[in-house]
Amino acid sequence: MLKPQDIVVLMKIFSKGAKSWAQGSLAVELSMSASEVNAGIKRLLAAGLVRLTNHGVKPVKAAAEEFLVHGLRYVFPAERGEPTRGIPTAHAADIFKGEFALTDQPPPVWPYPKGDVPGYAFKPLYRSVPAAVIKDGALYDYLAILDVLRSNSARDRQVAKKMLKQKLSTYE
Repeated sequence: MLKPQDIVVLMKIFSKGAKSWAQGSLAVELSMSASEVNAGIKRLLAAGLVRLTNHGVKPVKAAAEEFLVHGLRYVFPAERGEPTRGIPTAHAADIFKGEFALTDQPPPVWPYPKGDVPGYAFKPLYRSVPAAVIKDGALYDYLAILDVLRSNSARDRQVAKKMLKQKLSTYE
């Protein structure tokens, strides 16, 4: 059974691209324990979202895309909360600038004490996401896209689906 942090680990692997990595370095960069990352990779292997190769663990792009686009919102639905400060996510993230019409509604944000954007809380897939995305812009883009895919708007999900497909196509 996948856990939400497994999806964060998967997206971190995608954000690494062709760069080599070790589980310990992923753990540090994601502010997770090494055992959490290791267990997550085992669950991702069992789910068929990654595979072992001669060069280490690699994502299975087609399986990952299918799950993220069609299953993520049912397994890990969006959870919205109270007004707070944090890091913009979903349609409020920079990757979506110009894609969605501006509204007078406060933006969704991952709650983060050092965040400077007021909005409403949008629970991240894992508690360390805000700290992890500050260090990795590619991870930020991936997770913001996933937050749109976890939302309810079919039109917004179509935009996010296209962006995810485009980002995944760059992974080697």
